[in-house]
Amino acid sequence: MEIGKVTEYARALFEAHGDKAEAEAARKATDCAEAGDTQGAETWRAVQRAIGEIRGAHES
Repeated sequence: MEIGKVTEYARALFEAHGDKAEAEAARKATDCAEAGDTQGAETWRAVQRAIGEIRGAHES
């Protein structure tokens, strides 16, 4: 998934779940990994990292 889409997903998830968004992305990554979807897991980990960056910007 391209970086712009990852950022878009991260922002949407953060807006929907607030402080729980990072945990939600981590859960989705784990679900994908357990289902054997390595690409999906990688994508959700990227979303999780992007949410962390968004949270950091909001805390400043």
